[in-house]
Amino acid sequence: MYNYKPLILVLLFFLSSCGVKKLSYQKKNPKKIENKSLKSVNRFFKSMTSLERTHWYVNTYSKTAINEMKKYGIPASITMAQGILESNSGNGGLALKSNNHFGIKCHSGWKGKKVYHDDDEKGECFRKYKNPERSYRDHSVFLESRDRYNFLFKIRKENYVKWAIGLKKAGYATDPAYADKLISIIERYELWKLDGSKKPLNSRKEKRKKPKPVVKNQEIKNRTDKYVVEKGDTLYSISKKLKISVSDLLKINNISVNNLSIGQVLKLK
Repeated sequence: MYNYKPLILVLLFFLSSCGVKKLSYQKKNPKKIENKSLKSVNRFFKSMTSLERTHWYVNTYSKTAINEMKKYGIPASITMAQGILESNSGNGGLALKSNNHFGIKCHSGWKGKKVYHDDDEKGECFRKYKNPERSYRDHSVFLESRDRYNFLFKIRKENYVKWAIGLKKAGYATDPAYADKLISIIERYELWKLDGSKKPLNSRKEKRKKPKPVVKNQEIKNRTDKYVVEKGDTLYSISKKLKISVSDLLKINNISVNNLSIGQVLKLK
């Protein structure tokens, strides 16, 4: 049986020197554990704290995530964060029993091995892989080959915030906090470095801006000098409704006939 004590000692030393928020991945990945017995793997993970296990996971699979990024254009930070979240840093049931690190279900057309696991429903079908690297590759192919994820590949790979939001928007996970969790993992462990970035994004600025609320006519109380354009309005219908000529509307607002939009505020005087 492989002796994990030297590996654990190295991890503990590294963690004590780098702190919680430092990214810990090495040029040479530590030895993989997928060929060990489930009992020995469980014992190996139990010897670590949650933080130590996550650092081990990044050490082990960061190069794989970077290689996938080079081939498919998916940010390594996103792949890594999804792997950490979906597999519980390699310690989740799907990861241990079927090397499925991304929670990808069988779906129609899957011809590989299967495993059944309770998720949103009881006994759902999930994909089973020979090793974690196959899971990483299938994750890339899964995103690249489905139309609903096409828009993500138009986002620059350094923008992990928009990628995280986009994955949630496209329906990768049902958790409403999924995007925030990915962003938090990326920034806590400095996974943005895997994308080649020199500094993290300003998450608050990069997150989707809330659309400006459409002003409704009811909100302009006791005012007769303005009108908010509503759906179906035309200059002619507005002029009839407010008893003002079209020519006066054009002149006062300095607009052309076809220059109306919903929510636009027109001056009446």
